[in-house]
Amino acid sequence: MSSSRQLPWVEKYRPKRIVDVVGNEEAKKEYIAWINSWVRGSPSRKAALLYGPPGSGKTSIVHATASEFNWELIEINASDVRSREAIFSRVYPALQTRSVYGHTGKIILIDEVDGVWTKEDVGGLDALIELINTTTYPLVLTANDPWDPKLRDLRDLCKLIEFKKIGKRDIMRVLGDICSKEGITCDRDVLSAIAENAKGDLRAAINDLQSVAMGKDTITLADLQVLGERAAQENMFEVVRIVLTSKTPEGALSVTRLPSLDYEMLIEWLNENIIAQYSPSLRAIADAYDALSLADVNLSRMKRKQMWALLPYVMELITAGVSGVREKPPFKFVKYSFPEKLRLLSRLKTKREKFIQASKRAATLLHVSTSMFRSEILPYIRLIYTYDKDYAMKILSSLGIEDENAKYVLEY
Repeated sequence: MSSSRQLPWVEKYRPKRIVDVVGNEEAKKEYIAWINSWVRGSPSRKAALLYGPPGSGKTSIVHATASEFNWELIEINASDVRSREAIFSRVYPALQTRSVYGHTGKIILIDEVDGVWTKEDVGGLDALIELINTTTYPLVLTANDPWDPKLRDLRDLCKLIEFKKIGKRDIMRVLGDICSKEGITCDRDVLSAIAENAKGDLRAAINDLQSVAMGKDTITLADLQVLGERAAQENMFEVVRIVLTSKTPEGALSVTRLPSLDYEMLIEWLNENIIAQYSPSLRAIADAYDALSLADVNLSRMKRKQMWALLPYVMELITAGVSGVREKPPFKFVKYSFPEKLRLLSRLKTKREKFIQASKRAATLLHVSTSMFRSEILPYIRLIYTYDKDYAMKILSSLGIEDENAKYVLEY
């Protein structure tokens, strides 16, 4: 196997020209018009927000722009740079220095702005807005979902361009071209299966092709067993099964390419079901929990210190780490359990919501604040309930709290 085959194919075969970006012809026309407005020196908007599902070409078209126009690409990921200080320290020095590679201009790309910004990161959002208002170079943001209320101020400053899922035929054509260039024999049925499994995500399809092609000159349908079904992202039972029963690290890692994978939820599911799947091998159980524990440590550090570069290590530990245990028992069908921790949290959340709703209704009728109702009135109702349940229930009913919600007020 040549060393070139070790390179990520999504990078090796990334388009060098805008016209080579697959699909989304209308979006490409809008994007080209916006880029040309910068070339003419009169941009209608200083920033463009490209939005759409993963693998639809949002990032690739910006890379192609930099290559085609000989512009320096200044690229940061919102997952790694969240604070005002971090954004300014990463972007502004690059804008103020001359390129050493003879580039004729610059373009800024900030990826995945919708996935990480929270109330705690408001400084980062403010810094982006300031950057948009002051930039003298094209600025491109990408997002899967731009309609989050927290992104409203960003949306107002950007030209919105929608990218849609790539069609199956286009994905198959790209995969076929890659196979030809890599000297790999691959039936059309195999390309069709990979494209179907990718569900419009070209990047995922290319990753899948590379995963099954490692060390092979011919790919058959049997080789596709290493891939996890992308539809399983809607079914955590299947995601857990893929991780715990995969025969190879690649098979377990395949779930990390699911567009909507909730890695924190996956940790809870694995924590609940490792013993059931790996019994009676104590060694396998111990190794799996060691990997899960190390992932949890890194996840806590990542959140506490905003070290988002640790996320890939967390993902590998909870997939390949948990799956690649010693003395792994033979496959057996196991009925997985919903995490008890999540079940309890859900129950508590429901109780709290019902309690708050009932308290607000009673406070309104009594013309007091909800805090006064809870601290100065409710304790007496609960005391009455211990001696005379019927009378206490009449009081609650007079306050608009019917029988079905009374228990939440009395017990919460």
